[in-house]
Amino acid sequence: MPATHNRMASNGKAVTPSRPSILLLFLSTAKMNSAHELTTLIAALRDLHAQATPKAALATLTRTRGSTFRRPGTRMLVLGDGQVVCELSGGCPQRDIVARALEVIASGEPRLVGYNAESGLDVLIEMGCGGELEVLIEPLLAIRDTDFIDTIARLLDERRPLHMATLFALDGKTVLPRRLVWNGNGVAYDAIGDASAVQAILLHASASAIRRASTLSIPSVQGVADVLVEAIAPPHALVVIGSSAAARALLPLASALGWRTTLVDHDPARLRADDLPAGLHTACASPQQLMEAVALDAHSSVVVMTHNLEQDIAYLAALRNAPVAYIGALGSRERVARMRSSPVLNSMHVHAPAGLDIGSETPEEIALAIAGEIIAVINGRNGGHLRDNDGAIH
Repeated sequence: MPATHNRMASNGKAVTPSRPSILLLFLSTAKMNSAHELTTLIAALRDLHAQATPKAALATLTRTRGSTFRRPGTRMLVLGDGQVVCELSGGCPQRDIVARALEVIASGEPRLVGYNAESGLDVLIEMGCGGELEVLIEPLLAIRDTDFIDTIARLLDERRPLHMATLFALDGKTVLPRRLVWNGNGVAYDAIGDASAVQAILLHASASAIRRASTLSIPSVQGVADVLVEAIAPPHALVVIGSSAAARALLPLASALGWRTTLVDHDPARLRADDLPAGLHTACASPQQLMEAVALDAHSSVVVMTHNLEQDIAYLAALRNAPVAYIGALGSRERVARMRSSPVLNSMHVHAPAGLDIGSETPEEIALAIAGEIIAVINGRNGGHLRDNDGAIH
């Protein structure tokens, strides 16, 4: 993980961090994590964990009601002078939460702040979103306060989905948060230290198959505990096969989205092109070598775009049993029809022609349409107009 992070000052300009300074960033853990926010937050917390005397506060949305700008599980890390990365809203709630976070850093006491009709009403009105929210602000003033982050980073590096529970109140009184981290292999980190509470959390998570972060009340030896329970998925991984103009346009867009991106080509010369994004993973592989050359899982997508019909068919055939979230192929409807006529492909679910219908023509527009379709698929959406959606927007 990088030791430094770009961030935005309150005037909107990017600044370079220094110590001590302030960093604000947010992580949405509702259903599907923002890969960019997740990566940035982990990197910043690991950097903080390496400091001998950390000085920060972590703000977490624990409850929301109605229409709000972010969901429970969204986080904001604050370190000294108010500079921001990954803005929460850019407006009044953000400024107020930052001010309260600085007070928590000074006092060392956690605080639970509500923005509703009874408190923070002026801020709530200025938000203009019609919802209510509750924010936990915890001080991070000792190395032990961020012990959990190395466990999360390790599990995500292993591409393992995980759950995290944060106990933050007992009998209605805010306490220094304690965390529990676990996955399919069992508990990996336990700072709660209450076997009955841990068991209740695990049973609840198992019974409800948690997909969105939510706060629940459970019994513990110290009283009724408020616990935020959330699912955290590994950052999405994208494999782009082929070095066409549209493929090259998709690479920086995927990187900007925080996706772990790999370019595959059977020609090693094309993988050494000067215009490839910095930090890009590459794999020189024929269709027969593909499954050994790249690691694929349920949090991965593959787009085949070689502009060679026979190669496209061969690469798609190699992906027939791949455990991925999305497989797409570039091409005209006539070309796609020829692909589907292949006996190997006619039973596969391939998004072809790949991309949403936005009238794209240039390589950059095609890349945008493909990225949009991948996001829609992994979020279970159809990619239609928001104005035609009567349900939740986010």
